[in-house]
Amino acid sequence: MLGKAPTLGADMVFLDLEDSVAPLEKESARDNVVKAINDSDWGDSVLCVRVNAWDTKWTYRDVIHIVENSSERLDELMLPKVQSAAEIVALDMLLTQIEETMGREATVGIEAQIETTRGLINVEEICAASPRLETIIFGPADFAASMEMPVLTGGVQIDEYPGDHFHYVFSKILMAGRANGLQVIDGPFLKIKDLDAFYDYASRTHTLGYDGKWALHPTQVEACNKVYSPTQEQFDRAHDILEAYEHATGTERRGAVMFGDEMIDEASRKMAIKFVSRGERAGLERSPVTDD
Repeated sequence: MLGKAPTLGADMVFLDLEDSVAPLEKESARDNVVKAINDSDWGDSVLCVRVNAWDTKWTYRDVIHIVENSSERLDELMLPKVQSAAEIVALDMLLTQIEETMGREATVGIEAQIETTRGLINVEEICAASPRLETIIFGPADFAASMEMPVLTGGVQIDEYPGDHFHYVFSKILMAGRANGLQVIDGPFLKIKDLDAFYDYASRTHTLGYDGKWALHPTQVEACNKVYSPTQEQFDRAHDILEAYEHATGTERRGAVMFGDEMIDEASRKMAIKFVSRGERAGLERSPVTDD
């Protein structure tokens, strides 16, 4: 898995020390992660390590061992099961001491996972806890357990529920993240072979405004890139809206103008900019403009 990860085309890769590592392997896993960071070519992917949560005995040694022994290629640490802003502050302080001691040039960012009821209650304070914080992530399986939901698979739709049982959770995390300028990411979809269901569920958070979703398998990486990137048609239309609005506010000195059968104004410009920036990050280029 460590050897294959750099080749999958994901925007971010995280190396795990938490749930995917058995307790008896926790300490030896640290060396495997350090070796992978230092010896592999990760290209342009953001490189992150998920350490163990603060309610375990492994956290402080995870942080010290990984950051002190990894190259500057390490971009972020992910802290799971965050329940309060104090946990982010504690990690920030530990990272600051390590960076100053080691003379590290690059600042290590923080990603925080919301996976418990208390974490959701405190998510606004958590998102504002540190300038190192870059991303907030929803962890559906642990959250379902924390809520004592009658399910055995997390992160999938519950057919018996008349709606999306996580809609409030998605919205609350999204608003807290956006209010603090963070990326907001949905967690894993555990039924790896059911791509149709994956597309359906990913489309829910994409529509709300999430930046992306975790992938547990190479096929899910491709699906994620498709769902969370604008289509060529949307990308081109966003460019057209920006041009029309620029002409309206500049040449015509109007704040609103008709664009086809809809009115566009400053709010339209803001929405179009988001599509253009996301499309450019996905490698899209504007289609040639032809005169009709």
